[in-house]
Amino acid sequence: MIFVSSRNSFPRLYPRRPFGYPTLAVVFSLALLTAGLGCGRKDQPHVAPAEVRIGYFGNLTHAQAVLGVSSGEFASAIEPAKLSTKVFNAGPSLIEAVLAGEVDIGYVGPGPVLNGHLKSRGQGIRVLAGAAENGVLIVARKGSGITRMEDLVGRRIATPQHGNTQDIAARHYVTDVLHQTDSHNVMPIANAEQSAMMSRGEIDAAWAPEPWGSRLIAETGARPIAEEKDLWPGHAFILTLVITTPEFLRDHPEVLRQVLQVHHRWTVRLNNDPQKYIPQLEAALLALNGKKLPKGVLASSIKRVRFVDDPLPDTIRTMGAWAYDLEFAPRQANLATLIDTSILREVVQQ
Repeated sequence: MIFVSSRNSFPRLYPRRPFGYPTLAVVFSLALLTAGLGCGRKDQPHVAPAEVRIGYFGNLTHAQAVLGVSSGEFASAIEPAKLSTKVFNAGPSLIEAVLAGEVDIGYVGPGPVLNGHLKSRGQGIRVLAGAAENGVLIVARKGSGITRMEDLVGRRIATPQHGNTQDIAARHYVTDVLHQTDSHNVMPIANAEQSAMMSRGEIDAAWAPEPWGSRLIAETGARPIAEEKDLWPGHAFILTLVITTPEFLRDHPEVLRQVLQVHHRWTVRLNNDPQKYIPQLEAALLALNGKKLPKGVLASSIKRVRFVDDPLPDTIRTMGAWAYDLEFAPRQANLATLIDTSILREVVQQ
């Protein structure tokens, strides 16, 4: 699937060629059969872990994790196990930690998840739930002369990390839609460093998750030229997933159920009254990132994010095709062995 330019609107996606993936219903059915049969069994005793390690980003689009940790709800839910956390800048480094056995549960984008799934030959990662849709801005430096997406040809575009979800989307866009011969102008730069580099004229644009996109606007006078959601059918795509390892899913389903209960409660709260939790989010993000967001940034950026439980497999499938086309992946991923929403379904039904 690719973005396609349109005269009167942002580019949209349409199917380019069959990928050989099963239908959505089959994906979920196979996922439950192949990945999750053991997780819901009541007749097998499970030894509680001494420690549960959660990895996430200090981003608005990881709000359930940010608030679940800062409120103490994750820690209370998994007692008597101890909660430990680690904050990452972008997905590839988090996935490396998961595959190395250093993180048990992670909040991360679909691009790195697919790469880790392929790298581990389907044995390293399981998707438990979604966390956030949308919430990505494409912004241009003030004075850059960039006013529309087509102006990005050959310009220096910052993304959070090589191979992360925004990096894959940006590289796909400049090669498949703008028809560049390569994506050399897409530059992986940590979110926290982009503001200073944009102010110095060292980058021309950024493909940035919230609140970093709104922060660039507030701090540098950058101009928003698009929201990534407008490049997708239905104006929705999954940005953040909740993952674990097959071993942790097999051995500690009750811990995952407790964590997903907290996750789901925060999803409901954030959707029902997002503005209510802005002070709590601001305080938590300040503690994680060491810098206070400019006034009004969080209130503005939270309107661009929808918090969800559904992992939106169609988005994952599309990202898998892009990663393959860009040679980030040696083959297309098999979603039937990746997604297991059985515990989530129990939590939501309860």
